[in-house]
Amino acid sequence: MNAFMGMTMPRDTPVVGVHTTSGRGFTPEEVASRCADKLMAVSDTAPPAIRDQARAFKANIEQVIASYMRQAIASDRTTVYNALKDAGHPELAELIRRL
Repeated sequence: MNAFMGMTMPRDTPVVGVHTTSGRGFTPEEVASRCADKLMAVSDTAPPAIRDQARAFKANIEQVIASYMRQAIASDRTTVYNALKDAGHPELAELIRRL
């Protein structure tokens, strides 16, 4: 075990994970999957019925998170659109609306 500021952690526990994309940001589905991974873990050694139910629930959580993320993205774009339009940049606002 490693000791860090009074905490102990098993040696094989990753402390940091890195996720990258190339030429784009993360999709709502990709972020939702990472979020669901943080919210719950499903043991491969759990009884099959419990494991299957937990995996189905986790998949449902991912879909719900992704849906709300898409709504938040659309709402933010509306906010940016309105701010640009109000600032006298209707052409730029229209480009943002079309994203």
